[in-house]
Amino acid sequence: MNKKKFISIARDVISLEIKALQNLKKHLNSSYNEAVYQIAKCQSKVILCGVGKSGLIAAKIAATLASVGTPSFNLSASEASHGDLGMISKKDILILISNSGETNELKNIIQFANRNKILLIGIVSKKDSLLFKTSDIKLLIPLAKEAEGIVPTASTTSQLALGDALAISVMKYKKFGKLDFKKFHPSGSLGAKLKTVEDIMIRGNKIPYVREDLKMNRALKILTEKKLGILIVLNNKNKTVGIVTDGQIRRFSEKKYDFRLLPVKKIMTKKPVFIDKDQLAAKALSIMNNKKITSLIVNKKDKPKKTIGVIHIHTILQSNIS
Repeated sequence: MNKKKFISIARDVISLEIKALQNLKKHLNSSYNEAVYQIAKCQSKVILCGVGKSGLIAAKIAATLASVGTPSFNLSASEASHGDLGMISKKDILILISNSGETNELKNIIQFANRNKILLIGIVSKKDSLLFKTSDIKLLIPLAKEAEGIVPTASTTSQLALGDALAISVMKYKKFGKLDFKKFHPSGSLGAKLKTVEDIMIRGNKIPYVREDLKMNRALKILTEKKLGILIVLNNKNKTVGIVTDGQIRRFSEKKYDFRLLPVKKIMTKKPVFIDKDQLAAKALSIMNNKKITSLIVNKKDKPKKTIGVIHIHTILQSNIS
């Protein structure tokens, strides 16, 4: 076969799948809304199951739901009839995926769900099928032409897209945000991107606090001891009123008079840059780059003048955040 025809084949397959997705998009109805509501309100587990290629799609959807805060797992259809039905409780939601809706391995699972009044959501393409008729919530995927007329392609793409849509809709309903997402993705590059300022900030006795009336000769000793290149200046109410950087000290040292006997408040910058502890560390890095500084003071939204930490550019870079 001419190699150029491979691209033509690829385009045909992709076109089939695009058409199937466009058709699926048009056919979403109130049953979809009910499925999202029930999944979001589930107080137990969401269990997905399918056979063959649909089983692989079920596993992926279960993984996606779990990653966005809905406890889920994939049930093996073949093992279900050999004891694994015991994994399903009455408070669970069962999602069965089948193009035909008549797959033999699913019949025992359907019967078990109906007998025990377990909420059953069917993702299926045929209205006259057992799965469609017995499902409490019916998510009908329009019949689609498969590649070469036989290979599960357009149907499984539609199943996957519907599963992704359900996961994101449930996520939005639960108001599951970036900070929640981070809890389930602590490792890898994604985990690094989702680290907050609070995760990596310097805190406690490592923070170089000084009083605004302290003489600079004593403040310099604290600067050297803490090794952060900055001093956080506090007033008598323990509120942050300024910052002193090693850059400022270098500039003052170039002047003719001796600044070491001056109080810190005569040297400090009075409006230091703050960042909230819940902001992403990547945001902190962006602020530092834009303002050409190497540290930020960390606070809480409700206490803007109360310093709870310091975030340094070296710490951010060491955490593989960019």
